[in-house]
Amino acid sequence: MLRFLTAGESHGPALVVVVEGLPAGLPITIEEIAVKLARCRLGFGRGPRMRFERDDVEFTGGVRHGRTLGSPVSLVIHNTEWSKWQEEMSAAPGITEKPLQQPRPGHADLVGMQKYGFDDARNVLERASARETAARVAAGSLAKALLSYLGSDVISHVIQLGPVRSAEDRRPAPSDLGRVDESPVRCFDPDAEAAMIAEVEAAAKEGDSLGGVVEVLGYGVPPGLGSHVHWDRRIDGLMAQALMSIQAMKGVEIGDGFAGVARRGSEAHDEILWSDETKSYERGSSRAGGIEGGMTTGSLLVARVGMKPLSTLNRPVLRTVDVETKEETVSFKERTDVTALPASGVVAETMVAFVLASEALRKFGGDSIDEFVRNHAAYVASLR
Repeated sequence: MLRFLTAGESHGPALVVVVEGLPAGLPITIEEIAVKLARCRLGFGRGPRMRFERDDVEFTGGVRHGRTLGSPVSLVIHNTEWSKWQEEMSAAPGITEKPLQQPRPGHADLVGMQKYGFDDARNVLERASARETAARVAAGSLAKALLSYLGSDVISHVIQLGPVRSAEDRRPAPSDLGRVDESPVRCFDPDAEAAMIAEVEAAAKEGDSLGGVVEVLGYGVPPGLGSHVHWDRRIDGLMAQALMSIQAMKGVEIGDGFAGVARRGSEAHDEILWSDETKSYERGSSRAGGIEGGMTTGSLLVARVGMKPLSTLNRPVLRTVDVETKEETVSFKERTDVTALPASGVVAETMVAFVLASEALRKFGGDSIDEFVRNHAAYVASLR
């Protein structure tokens, strides 16, 4: 089983991630992880914080001479702006001079304050912040490296930003990822891209925010990951939970999702075909998103996740209540983006890749990368 645990606050000294379950011998470098983390700053509509922050990453365990040891891998992502927050976020005993007492609608602020008995929203928002996803992307870099040994690749692209949606037939392949990342909104449809940029500019002028939908695609995923035998081993359930755990996500679709339920059965399923060329089964379409009965089919894996508009606005207009005086006011403002949707696709890739890598290790096993690859090759050969 592959798992990871993160720690740290948005403006704290560092984020920490520990990844357990990786086989020994997996090549990985800090430079590779830094490249993946840099993708988290992509996207038109991001705030100035993306220009200030840079990710200073280091391994603190589990890697020697560029390869995993089979022990837990630990990474630290240092906060390069820590000097500005050292007093406010100090771990030493003391009190803050600027408690945040006007919770933001749509954020974890008020419920977290109620749940934990806080009178300062910063005690909640620092950990609830999407900054935590940087640690997930670091963990996902390791998962993606593992999947590459199976010939599997996970990519993402924006298919809707606000009300603007891309064409249904515009779907990138792994070789197109560079082109997707070059798009200011990470959209593969150039016509929709221009309309999305205009939508962001309009929202920015009004101090508002936008959400949208990201599509995650899994290429070369082997059949049989997941299981039909228990509810908590169905891979579509695992992916849905992983995607919904990302901050600000409000909905998940596998394959055609809700559009598929409006069709008749004769039009809703993927026909099974045999290929004499590859000596393998194929599906005539990907309406099921590459998953049937809680297991991957080997065809294109498709998942979509919907992100709500960010709850912190550049023009605070949402009504709230001051928790100290109980008087009506407007929510406070932290540095924020018009939209973080393009970067959220990178995080969604991470979560899907981690689920696939975890289930691949459950299926194929192996204490070393060589053993893992041998077991996978034997399984694929048996399918023929």
